[in-house]
Amino acid sequence: MVLASGSPRRHALLARIGVVPVSILPPEIDESPLRQELPRQLAGRLSQAKARTVMAAEPAALVLAADTVVGVGRRILPKAETEAQARECLALLSGRRHRVYTGVALGLPDGRLLTRVVESIVTFQRLSPAQLEAYVASGEWRGKAGGYTIQESAEAFVRFLSGSYSNVVGLPLHETAQLLRGVGWLRP
Repeated sequence: MVLASGSPRRHALLARIGVVPVSILPPEIDESPLRQELPRQLAGRLSQAKARTVMAAEPAALVLAADTVVGVGRRILPKAETEAQARECLALLSGRRHRVYTGVALGLPDGRLLTRVVESIVTFQRLSPAQLEAYVASGEWRGKAGGYTIQESAEAFVRFLSGSYSNVVGLPLHETAQLLRGVGWLRP
């Protein structure tokens, strides 16, 4: 199996269900949303594009790819790369409900591509300016969808979560295991 992701979180999550990829091959793709694309659609499209890219390079391999997108309504939040982006994301999420979508794609050596998009709902408490600035100073947000990572200190901001916690971390384990079991790669 090849993991089409450079995310250490996804690699660690897979280990929790006994899956150790033979190799890790993060694909280089354009992750920009298409015009009028919704968060759920983007997560699905990007996971499939990542899988297809690695399938072309490793045609005999089982390829697992995923992409996580945070959305507030129809709005897609970026993977924060600057402090300004992180502040903007956190200010938007403060005291609000948002959705986290992870697209999972499993490419098979016969060319088939099995996909799922998993949705979790998360509500943040209202963040004080001091909380927001302390989180930005932590740097935990860097490169993370929506400008936060739930498995670190931002977990203290979560008032409500409905759905898969591992989905919010970056890989829904139940659905991933189901896909792998369905093709006989993971034992029941």
